[in-house]
Amino acid sequence: MARLRPLDPDFPLERQLGIDTGPVVLVNLFTLDNADEQSFLQIWQDDAAFMKRQPGFISTQLHRAIGESPTYLNYAVWQTVADFRAAFTHPEFRSKISAYPASVVASPHLFQKVAVPGICVA
Repeated sequence: MARLRPLDPDFPLERQLGIDTGPVVLVNLFTLDNADEQSFLQIWQDDAAFMKRQPGFISTQLHRAIGESPTYLNYAVWQTVADFRAAFTHPEFRSKISAYPASVVASPHLFQKVAVPGICVA
């Protein structure tokens, strides 16, 4: 079963799920043992397929750290926190979390775009 470790212990995902806003980007950093990499990828693919079918899902992308580090970063774009919350708390998804190898530690956090004049738009 994957363990959840907040990126910001003072404002974990559970608190973020109570904020109604959107669009949002889920950033999830995964660490795991080398030996669990293939099973992690298979289970993540199944999770992503489930999320892709949920209302409000826009897109996702998985990245692997370069070199020999079995560290992964996933980001997923959602129309609203409410949409993500419904998918994340869905019983089918919650049961999938238990399928991850014990070495997997997930650190999910929600973000919103920020406008910086002359650089990027929100």
